[in-house]
Amino acid sequence: MMGGGDSTPPPPYQPISKSSTTTTTSSSSFSLRKSFLLLLFLSLFSYLLGAYHNGVRFTSLFKTNKIPSLPLCTFNRNTTTATTAVDFNDTAPIPRCSVNYTEYTPCEDPIRSTRYKRSRMIYRERHCPKEKWEALKCRIPAPYGYRNPFPWPTSRDVAWYANVPHRELTVEKAVQNWVQYEGDRFRFPGGGTMFPNGAGAYIDDIGKLINLKDGSIRTALDTGCGVASWGAYLLSHDVLTMSIAPRDTHEAQVQFALERGVPAIIGVLASKRLPFPSRAFDISHCSRCLIPWAQHDGIFLNEVDRVLRPGGYWILSGPPIHWKKHWKGWARTEKDLNEEQMNIEMVAKSLCWNKLVEKDDIAIWQKPINHFNCKKARPICNPQTNPDIAWYTDLQTCLSPMPEVSNKEETAGGVLDNWPRRLKSTPPRIYTGTIEGVTSQTFSKDYELWKKRVTHYKKVNNQLGKAGRYRNLLDMNANFGGFAAALIEDPVWVMNVVPVHSKVNSLGAIYERGLIGTYHDWCEAMSTYPRTYDLIHADSVFSLYSGRCELEDILVEMDRILRPEGSVIIRDDVDMLLKVKSIVNGLEWESQIVEHEDGSLQRQKILFAVKKYWTAPADSNNLS
Repeated sequence: MMGGGDSTPPPPYQPISKSSTTTTTSSSSFSLRKSFLLLLFLSLFSYLLGAYHNGVRFTSLFKTNKIPSLPLCTFNRNTTTATTAVDFNDTAPIPRCSVNYTEYTPCEDPIRSTRYKRSRMIYRERHCPKEKWEALKCRIPAPYGYRNPFPWPTSRDVAWYANVPHRELTVEKAVQNWVQYEGDRFRFPGGGTMFPNGAGAYIDDIGKLINLKDGSIRTALDTGCGVASWGAYLLSHDVLTMSIAPRDTHEAQVQFALERGVPAIIGVLASKRLPFPSRAFDISHCSRCLIPWAQHDGIFLNEVDRVLRPGGYWILSGPPIHWKKHWKGWARTEKDLNEEQMNIEMVAKSLCWNKLVEKDDIAIWQKPINHFNCKKARPICNPQTNPDIAWYTDLQTCLSPMPEVSNKEETAGGVLDNWPRRLKSTPPRIYTGTIEGVTSQTFSKDYELWKKRVTHYKKVNNQLGKAGRYRNLLDMNANFGGFAAALIEDPVWVMNVVPVHSKVNSLGAIYERGLIGTYHDWCEAMSTYPRTYDLIHADSVFSLYSGRCELEDILVEMDRILRPEGSVIIRDDVDMLLKVKSIVNGLEWESQIVEHEDGSLQRQKILFAVKKYWTAPADSNNLS
């Protein structure tokens, strides 16, 4: 979406095929063409407005024979009738970027990051381009030879080398057995630094210490996740993990995780809060994640406390746990490791956590269910400091307050049902009135509404819901997570985004349903690699951001994070959808507009699209 650094602009984009070049014309002919297009658009707008008021089917304006057959995502032609054709093909194509942008991640640019402080890992945080001239108006190429990922669950264990052409981890982590290179693919044995017998066996060890079977644990956070094997194997326990790791200059850990079909974003504990609400996760985990938990007045562990639900668990393996056995291999002194563990114990005590157990290489602490008896803790944050605000919000050393309780047995904020009842139950943030203007009835209606809408989607896109085609889904404006909830029986996971400009901060309620998500501002690039998602859903996103930033920039960002031949579903007002449609054609997406599920008299319409398959040329694939 955006490019370059803080002091020098990015190299100009270069067309990499004939399709990305534009014909040079004289200035006079260009003006005439521009005037003609403006007149055509005004005429079209007048016709559509009149058609709408007269009850004409909007989808009837698009002849089905004008829309090519969409690869790997066949649309049901019965949803449209052919009467009048409207041709948007004159839209100027948005050119293709040069090959050096293949893995471009604007707000996590490792070149830009070197200009920031190295203390507390600040240089690894989000640092987005600020200047208008840095906007990247081109489409990111996939590496040559890119292939659709293996279907889930095969993708957990194997990925195509051409999709992530980096071998560094196979060398650097060879002993830990993270990833192996085998000809045209990578294999993920499930190993980790602290679980040499595999993630499955390591999780079984955790399951002997806390209950992973009764549904009380559903959402997890893995800090410093590596290639996310812990989260990948927890899925077999119906535990959904948000895996995070910083953007490395070469290792591409999060990229591997997403290629495997495991939820992950680029993130780091540094100076800002993680982009999650308070009381979100049932477990937080660190397996030799190298975070200095006891330093800086325990500020990083304090942030874990903020995002842990009452009664949630923090699991630590690796230094300094079991240091008496491992200290020589860790190349540290016994005194140093003992001091580190004692300091961690002190920070945990200041948070009023209870240490449940330390067995072999694993230690587990539990957060209290309330602060009723938390007398000797660190100072409680000002009540006016909202613990759910987490977009570019500074970390704090004061303790994030939990909702007040009347006695020491009461769970702050309300008791969560076990999974899977948790999905359909009214979230405590709603039934306690924490989210203003939203009631249990509002939630129930939203749940039924999205079941109806997703049923409609599946009639149009007959690959949605089938095993193998889609795995990583993104909902750009998730509200209460209804889209994700309606797909819960399908072999997919959904990253639920609550835009920071939304009227209602509903992300906490989404987590209380047993789903995952993040805050984001769609005027900026997302903290994820190119080609992350198989399907992107956008409900009224463009109306929400109209006037805030360029619609084209949002669509170019969508193109960046969408896989080749990935699908898009955009719901919006008819007038806004027309503007979006013209830009979509410039992206060379194959698209079709269909009716609202309630019929033609609804102003909201739905655009279905598929991204075209194209890659960098063969001679450019020298990224390993």
